[in-house]
Amino acid sequence: MNRVAIIGNGGSGKSALARRLSGILGLQIIHLDREQWKPGWVMTPKDEWHAKMRELASRESWIMDGNYGGTQYISLPAADTIVFLDFPRLICVY
Repeated sequence: MNRVAIIGNGGSGKSALARRLSGILGLQIIHLDREQWKPGWVMTPKDEWHAKMRELASRESWIMDGNYGGTQYISLPAADTIVFLDFPRLICVY
């Protein structure tokens, strides 16, 4: 495993799993929320965001956590492993 994409509902444990896998596999974590949002919760413009995602996905190895459906056409094909945390919303909200 060199490129691991972790997707799932908000609150499903994507970031926690990414941290644990990073410790086991020694791969850098890319938290998409940190990459997408600029200071003051300003969203990165769409064209800039897609270019950033292409750059991130092209890296040799990573663990990427986050749900950005508009750019999954970039991240998912680049991944060699996809982990889908499929928990009911009620569990995730709890």
